[in-house]
Amino acid sequence: MISDFDFWVLTLLLGLGTFLIRFSFLGIFGGKEMPEWALLHLRYVGVAVFPAIFMPLVVWPPATDGIVDPIRITAALAALVVGLRVNVIFSIIAGMATFYALRFIF
Repeated sequence: MISDFDFWVLTLLLGLGTFLIRFSFLGIFGGKEMPEWALLHLRYVGVAVFPAIFMPLVVWPPATDGIVDPIRITAALAALVVGLRVNVIFSIIAGMATFYALRFIF
């Protein structure tokens, strides 16, 4: 186990690091117009982060002890197809609806 002192030092250092990362954008670019190349790259941050958040839960779900679940794969594919056609909100709704419908059926 980690000691209380080490825990709080680590927590404070991680909080400081998070603050500095966020401040680097808000403090430096807060009142200025960002360059076009930076805006182009920032446009893809959400597209990269969203799949990175949920893919481990689809491929190695803790609910099934890491065993691949065809229902989760099917729901993820449904969300992908709808997301390519419409937008993120409908993609989430389609994935959830597919997941719960298949769980109810099987």
